Amino acid sequence: MSSPTTPRRVSLLTLGCARNEVDSEELAGRLGEGGWELVDEDADVVVVNTCGFVEQAKKDSVDTLLAASDTGAKVVAVGCMAERYGKELADSLPEAAAVLGFDQYNDLAERLNDVLHGKAIESHVPVDRRTLLPITPVKRQEAAADVQVPGHGWGPKVQRKRLDDAPVAPLKIASGCDRRCSFCAIPSFRGAFVSRHPDEVVAEAMWLAENGVKELFLVSENSTSYGKDLPREQGALEQLLPRLASIPGIERVRVSYLQPAETKPSLVAAIAKTEKVANYFDMSFQHSAENVLRRMRRFGDTDSFLKLVWQIREHAPEAGIRSNFIVGFPGETEEDLQELERFLTEARLDAVGIFGYSDEDGTEAENLDGKLDADAIAERVQRIGNLVEELTSQRAEDRVGSEVVVLIEQEEDEESDCVGRAEHQAPEVDGECIVIDAEGLKRGDLVRCRVVDSEGVDLVVEVIAT
Repeated sequence: MSSPTTPRRVSLLTLGCARNEVDSEELAGRLGEGGWELVDEDADVVVVNTCGFVEQAKKDSVDTLLAASDTGAKVVAVGCMAERYGKELADSLPEAAAVLGFDQYNDLAERLNDVLHGKAIESHVPVDRRTLLPITPVKRQEAAADVQVPGHGWGPKVQRKRLDDAPVAPLKIASGCDRRCSFCAIPSFRGAFVSRHPDEVVAEAMWLAENGVKELFLVSENSTSYGKDLPREQGALEQLLPRLASIPGIERVRVSYLQPAETKPSLVAAIAKTEKVANYFDMSFQHSAENVLRRMRRFGDTDSFLKLVWQIREHAPEAGIRSNFIVGFPGETEEDLQELERFLTEARLDAVGIFGYSDEDGTEAENLDGKLDADAIAERVQRIGNLVEELTSQRAEDRVGSEVVVLIEQEEDEESDCVGRAEHQAPEVDGECIVIDAEGLKRGDLVRCRVVDSEGVDLVVEVIAT
């Protein structure tokens, strides 16, 4: 235990998505300014940034909290699961010394001081965060100053501490979501959509570049909505991308989470044609059968989605396109599943995630009729998963003989290959490039390579002599 004359030690454990990673680095910055020393072990307090998206993520969060308590440190839960369940989580998990919500992030250092000294902290009481901001986007920037919006700053100072030295880093451009997808609870605990001011985004990007980042990975709940709550002269994503790409030291800018129904031709062109912006399209299709999409409260169908895919490839034939899909949604028929198979077969996406439907607390879909049993859902996941594995492997094989620019993320040593990612591969989810004859390559290098083989969605590449 720390004494008044020794540093207060804290560990940060992060679960979930890249948006949580940004939140953790912001928390690390606040804790450092508040006198806390960040450590990997022997901490006085362990802060677990939880994920509350799906059932497995919740289980992983609870398991991590329990494991942290076994170290003898005091444990504090923050993040999406803590925000979503608050006092309910605290009551069911006495191992946690505190369960804190987003509105307590600004004074987290003080709250940890209280935890360290055994003071009781009132558990967070959840609210529907969509009610904390105006319904219309126009006045949200003003209201955001009075509401803690994760990843949303209010000044030129960058309050963030890098937790690793990777050459790629997530950069949050917005928080929250205005969509009302029937299967998703995220807006209720992340709140309504709020864009970060472009000057704040650029300032943080410059700071990341100064700290060794070569690739910016733009994250939000819905990147296509960026700028809708800002004055028109401040622009949208199409105007932000060139500013980020022109920052000295930044070699690649990657956009994540695009909504197909909101992806305008001008945005497709901006991503495809702006120098240093990756030809990479992370499209949130979720399904392609019109019947299922309507029950999901989403727009589109197989043909309109295929039209968007062709539009992307018309601008950039080698562009990477990835998406996630939910199968076994209530009311999904055999014909709907066949329609999804048609889309996947014709679209030839580069990377695909397949998820079986499961009820989420407080969502509209939880009360829909036409529920499928667990065995039927598992069978459909397996069926579509097998198709996707074959199609994405074929797509990777089609790249054999082409040239790619690879960002080196792992250097070669006696036990490991040299590994990096090409323009069409996002961190962790889209495969990687295994670089042969990689002597002398360092982490953070960008090298032009030729694809000589493929292994599933992974590529085997060799450096082209310059």
